[in-house]
Amino acid sequence: MNAHDFRGKRALVTGAGAGIGRATALKLAELGAEVVALSRTQENLDSLKAENPSIEIICVDLADWNATREAVQKVTPIHLLVNNAAVALLAPVLEATPQEFDSSFNLNVKSILNVTQVVASDLVDRKLKGSIVNLSSQAAQRALKDHIVYCGTKAAVDAFTRSMALELAPKGIRVNSVGPTVVMTAMGRIGWSKPEKSDPMRARIPQGKFAEVEDVVNAIVYLLSDKSDMINGHMLPVEGGFFCS
Repeated sequence: MNAHDFRGKRALVTGAGAGIGRATALKLAELGAEVVALSRTQENLDSLKAENPSIEIICVDLADWNATREAVQKVTPIHLLVNNAAVALLAPVLEATPQEFDSSFNLNVKSILNVTQVVASDLVDRKLKGSIVNLSSQAAQRALKDHIVYCGTKAAVDAFTRSMALELAPKGIRVNSVGPTVVMTAMGRIGWSKPEKSDPMRARIPQGKFAEVEDVVNAIVYLLSDKSDMINGHMLPVEGGFFCS
């Protein structure tokens, strides 16, 4: 028997077309949840649907506030929400552009507020309990070269998580975040594919390795589940001891 059983629960995963989001959607479906996968890339959603036909798919650009709200409202109620979608636009402090700043904060932060408002408001109206997990990063707590904007967005995610937890817990909705170290997804490879960058970072991790996608998914599942009932407003690091260094 699985340690986590999500039968009877509906889950929404954003950024579910690839990487951590896709793996999370598949895992939650495996554990019995009715899963709704959201992505802006139809091709990725189609391949996910082919892999698990039970997963409902939504193609919408989270940068579009109103279109996102309409799309999410159509699939409520959502008991389990994973705000995973993010972008990593890397640049040095002196070269980061307004466009990179706006694009990053719109997707990595603003969309979390938008989707959470729709999902949580619906749960409150229905008097249902829920659990929300936001995807943060070790970049929320440690400075990383060329990550000025990305670090800022992830620090904001953790601040949002605490504020959401404070206000929503009395209404029966827990909110936490997960903060991985480098995970070699397609997005992870953007910043860490070159040995001259990846080797020094790996050397700072006491376990001597980057995280696997499954490591992050396991943390997300735990925080969504009743097993973590008294955990609220926290960031769970998945970083092999990076914060100890």
